[in-house]
Amino acid sequence: MSRVIEFSSTGGPEVLEFKEVEVADPGPGEVRIRVKAIELNRAESMWRNGEYIEEVKLPARLGYEAAGFVDAVGPGVTGLLVGEAVNTVPAFSQNQYGMYGELVIAPVSAVVKHPPGLSFEEAASIWMMFITVYGAFIEAADLQAGDVVLIPAASSSVGLAAIQLVNMMGAIPIALTRTSAKRQQLLDAGAALVVVTEEQDLTAEVLQFTGGVGARVVFDPVGGPGLGKLVKAMKTGGILLAYGALSEEPAQFSYLDLLIKLPTIVGYTIWNTSGDPARQKAAVEFITAGLAAGKLTPRIDRIFSFDEMVDAHRYLETNNQFGKIVVTV
Repeated sequence: MSRVIEFSSTGGPEVLEFKEVEVADPGPGEVRIRVKAIELNRAESMWRNGEYIEEVKLPARLGYEAAGFVDAVGPGVTGLLVGEAVNTVPAFSQNQYGMYGELVIAPVSAVVKHPPGLSFEEAASIWMMFITVYGAFIEAADLQAGDVVLIPAASSSVGLAAIQLVNMMGAIPIALTRTSAKRQQLLDAGAALVVVTEEQDLTAEVLQFTGGVGARVVFDPVGGPGLGKLVKAMKTGGILLAYGALSEEPAQFSYLDLLIKLPTIVGYTIWNTSGDPARQKAAVEFITAGLAAGKLTPRIDRIFSFDEMVDAHRYLETNNQFGKIVVTV
């Protein structure tokens, strides 16, 4: 028997329910994991609210990232031993699997070996953010040393991961944040420049910093009315990667700016990378090497206990965190 978390109706954190269930033996291509730590993602909050890119089928489980020990392996699974430390990466539908539990089933295609030297809390926090930025910058944007990169919502976990990877590649990260409250933290995290968008002229600041050239890469999870300012701040022929839609307002930009800047605008999700076995393997190897070299590092804001999962979700939705939220089991 194991405690897991489910919800029978969509809504706020209070819809999360603890259930005592019997966890079956893993089937073909599956692994059973005894969980030690779980990482919270914005995608799970959206899923719980019924606002995710996939329609939720109730009653539902949730959770993408967990770290723990292999408890059992299903038929046909090779390369993993019972008792071995492993992590899960976002490479499945939450309609099929959910990592919020003491004992969970995961598809082997989403199970990776635990990186050396990391705690379970640290390992649970790395894969969503680092695979997302790897796929965006290395695969989609072909990031090169010296490229200037605009990072809106830079104090998010993915934003912080982006700053690290951009620096790792010898490129130049410009962090965007709405207020000055997190400005120094972003500079300390490695941003070459921080633009406070509610107090400064974004386009003017970026063009001044780049000598009038603009940023070659924009990595935007927001959209909305501010998209036009991002386009204006771009280098001619640059690439804008849209990986989220935090703004509920329509995206706005000038067609004339499109003719002037000639940007490539690409929609990107982690599934582009994690859903392809060869690309996922390359991403995991790149991230593991970056962790070992100290170029990529986990950043945990706060740790909750499993019993505090509802409180952890409430904290996630305050948007006050600087780094990842982790739950220990």
